[in-house]
Amino acid sequence: MGVKGEETRARLVAGTRNLIEAQGYFGTGLNQIVTESGAPRGSLYFHFPEGKDQLVAAALVQAGREVEELLTSLAREGTDAATIIGRLTELFTARLEASDYTKGCPIATVGLEVSGSNEALRRTCAEVYRSWQQVVTDRLTAQGFGRADAETTSGQALALLEGAVLLARVRRSRRPLDDARDAVSTLLTAKEPQP
Repeated sequence: MGVKGEETRARLVAGTRNLIEAQGYFGTGLNQIVTESGAPRGSLYFHFPEGKDQLVAAALVQAGREVEELLTSLAREGTDAATIIGRLTELFTARLEASDYTKGCPIATVGLEVSGSNEALRRTCAEVYRSWQQVVTDRLTAQGFGRADAETTSGQALALLEGAVLLARVRRSRRPLDDARDAVSTLLTAKEPQP
């Protein structure tokens, strides 16, 4: 695929991500994606012959990868897990505020909608969350947590954060995210292994 083809594919994925994050899976149609991306309709089926689900999966994977790369970068710098979750909270808060609380996390938006009706997209969302949790688990392990405790604790931290994204959107307030960040910090401090 040439440069132009890659650019068109990237525009389709970006347009899809933008729409599903605000409108969800069921609220987003292919015509909207074509309009949002500025791509010719035929290119949608060229790049994504399986249609909407394949395109949405690509958008979810891209969004997930961006967050995973941020988390991994922070972990490589030796940043502690509480600060890593704090930075992720800042990212979601900035997205929510910049969009007047219509966006926040496309994985959460789609995952809530399709988990009971679309197994392929449910698995995609689960894999994205697993990749994020793995980074935090590894960091907690490096901080001295036992593996099982690190896995449980990282899951609790991400659950607090994702729940806060939902509450922030519904309440149109950053407060749930601020509270979740503080709760995660308290959780991690309370569970931190003692030398």
